[in-house]
Amino acid sequence: MPRKSEPLRKLGFLTIGLFDEHDPGAGHRSTLDVIALGEELGFDSAWVRHRHLQFGISSPIAFLAAASQRTSRISLGTAVIPLGWENPLRLAEDLATVDVLSGGRLNPGVSVGQPMHYDDVKHALYPQTADVEDFSYDRLQRLLDFVRGEKVTDFSGTRGIEVFSDRVQPHSPGLSERMWYGGGSLRSARWAGEHGLNLLCSNVVQAEESEDFAEIQLSHVRTFREHGGGRVSQGLVVIPTDSATSEQRAKYQDYVDQRTPRTTTPFGPRRFMFARDLIGTSAEIAEQLHAHLAFQEVDEVAFALPFSFDHEDYVQILTDIATKLGPELGWQPA
Repeated sequence: MPRKSEPLRKLGFLTIGLFDEHDPGAGHRSTLDVIALGEELGFDSAWVRHRHLQFGISSPIAFLAAASQRTSRISLGTAVIPLGWENPLRLAEDLATVDVLSGGRLNPGVSVGQPMHYDDVKHALYPQTADVEDFSYDRLQRLLDFVRGEKVTDFSGTRGIEVFSDRVQPHSPGLSERMWYGGGSLRSARWAGEHGLNLLCSNVVQAEESEDFAEIQLSHVRTFREHGGGRVSQGLVVIPTDSATSEQRAKYQDYVDQRTPRTTTPFGPRRFMFARDLIGTSAEIAEQLHAHLAFQEVDEVAFALPFSFDHEDYVQILTDIATKLGPELGWQPA
C-alpha cells in the first residue's frame, strides 16, 4: 500500500479561462462563475493562468479584481504572470491595488525568463529596447522590492496641491508574504527559497537528475525548503469521474489519452517533462496521489482544470474534487 501523506490542509484549483474570440465576455463570465462556485464549495484558493495573444486570460490582475468583488473569502492567485511582459513598478501598483480591494486575498505567482516566441513579439513589446531587456531574476527582485515597500525615488512630499510618495501606493503590508514563484528547476527552487518566496510546483519540470517526474519534483521541494523557502503548492491535472456522465467520462479519457504520450520522455534542449494526468474515481486518484513522492511532501494543492472542457464539465469536476476527492485526502472545506 502507498504511504499516506499528512491530511491535505489547503485545496485550490487552477483554470485558464478560455473564451470565444467573437464573444469574449461569455468566457470571462463563465470563469467568474467557476470561481464563485469554488468559494461555495469551500475551496481555499482559485488560480488563473496567464495567456498572451491567445484566447485565455491575458490580464489576470484585472480579472481577479472582478473576482474579488464576486467573492468574499477564497484566495485569488495567478499561476503564473511571466515577468518578461511586465514593468515591475507598474505591476507592483496593480498587485497592491487588487490586494487592497480583495481584503488581502491576492496570491501573485510569477516567473522570469524571455517571453515565449520573443522574436515574433519583441518589436511590438519593446520596440526600442528589445535587445537590452533584462529577463533574469533581477527583474523579479525589483518587483519584490516594490511590493515590500522599498523606495522607488528620492522624492516625496508636496508639490503644488498634490502629495507624492517615495514608494508604491497603495502599500499592502501582507502582500509580500503571499508572493509565489512558478519553478520547475533546481535553480529556480533554490532562488525562490533564498529570496523569501513561496513555491508553485506545476505539472512541468526540467529533468536534471532523473527522468521520473515525482522524483524530480520532490528534489525541487526539498531544495526549496533547504534554502529557507516557505509554502509549497503542487498543481497536477486531476479529473475525478465520480458523478460524470458516460459522455463526460469518454471525453475526459480521450483528453488524457491524447496527452499521455508526452509524459514518457524529456523533450527539447531544456529536457522538460510533463506529469501524467490523473483520471478516475476520487478514491483511485487519492491512491495515486498518496503514492506520489512530491505530494507526500506538501500540504496544499491547486489542481489544474483541463484546458478545453465546457462549463458544465468544470462544475462536475470541481464538485467531485470538493465533495469526494478532498475528503479522501483528509481536507476539510473552509
